[in-house]
Amino acid sequence: MKVETLILGAGAAGMFCAAHAGPGTVVVDHAKAAGEKIRISGGGRCNFTNRDLTFANFLSANRHFHKSALSRYTPQDFIALVGRHKIAWHEKTLGQLFCDGSAKEIIAMLRAEMDKSGADLWLETEIGEISHDGSAFRIALRRDGRDQRISARNLVVATGGKSIPKMGATGLAYRIAADFGLRMTETRPGLVPFTFEVERFRPLAGVALPVRMSAAKGPAFDEAMLFTHRGLSGPATLQVSSYWRDGEEITVDLAPAVDLTERLKSGRREAPRKNMTTILAQSLPARFVDYLAGEMDVSGNAAEWSDKRIAGLAEALHRWRLRPSGTEGYRTAEVTVGGIDTRDLGSATMMARAVPGLYFIGECVDVTGWLGGYNFQWAWSSAFAAGCAIGARV
Repeated sequence: MKVETLILGAGAAGMFCAAHAGPGTVVVDHAKAAGEKIRISGGGRCNFTNRDLTFANFLSANRHFHKSALSRYTPQDFIALVGRHKIAWHEKTLGQLFCDGSAKEIIAMLRAEMDKSGADLWLETEIGEISHDGSAFRIALRRDGRDQRISARNLVVATGGKSIPKMGATGLAYRIAADFGLRMTETRPGLVPFTFEVERFRPLAGVALPVRMSAAKGPAFDEAMLFTHRGLSGPATLQVSSYWRDGEEITVDLAPAVDLTERLKSGRREAPRKNMTTILAQSLPARFVDYLAGEMDVSGNAAEWSDKRIAGLAEALHRWRLRPSGTEGYRTAEVTVGGIDTRDLGSATMMARAVPGLYFIGECVDVTGWLGGYNFQWAWSSAFAAGCAIGARV
């Protein structure tokens, strides 16, 4: 069977690319339903983009590669598409846009756009050997219990990375890239909780507080941190995890909006007979203050505390240093950091420089967004770039 374009992966990038690739497009996926990661995203409401997006919200070995695609298809473009499909949405925080209803509305929108373009969708289809005979790609598939061979002028790989294997992630894109001679950057789990040895924070499970957190390299994030039985989670933790490397420390400002030195001195003046832990609990969760009593010397009434001792405690809390033992890995990671080396792809087309007609889009490429809708926008933008490039070749 001959098709113009075969797209591997019926996720966000694959379906959106199909809507722009032109006639003769087929999308294949091994899953029983399209867009499963969309369906579970954003607590079932899909954080589909971020209206405050900047180029600095992305990690890549090439810090310029993503600019072309993101400039050509912007958050405002996707918001306009959502509006045309009459999907109600709201802004939660920090520019993050969510459906008012269900993430399934985004999937239905993508399916409608695919139908409008004439693209076909084949689910429960296994992908086998892939080769190129000099004029077309040859792909072995197994569908409805039968083996099938497809010849395609264009092949788009949109199978994602390694994150959340229970949703079907296999790293297939990386194997295909290697087979065609493309280079890879190091991959690791991103947007993932930290773990600590001996369940260090188990007594604090469920406690959350606003913090400023950073890794050894990368920006600081002012968002919430959540203690879990296994370690740390919450938006700030997930953001920092994408920059963290094994063995490194992270630094946490436990009260970024407060000058703890002045706050504690004020508490000493106003209530000198109060225990310092009581005063500290006015700025930090009480359970956390109780926990600190086992890690730091916070004993004694406020009157007993010198300016120097107060300054030392404040410094320790504004720069709390922790060394995670690891992360929860791809099992719960929202994205894969790293991937197909952008040196081997055209930034305007997402096509492999050395293999005309071969495209890689979405998470499998070495472009990773922050938490908050940025990775969906990369899926839309990279898919649009590839789809338009394919349409121009048809």
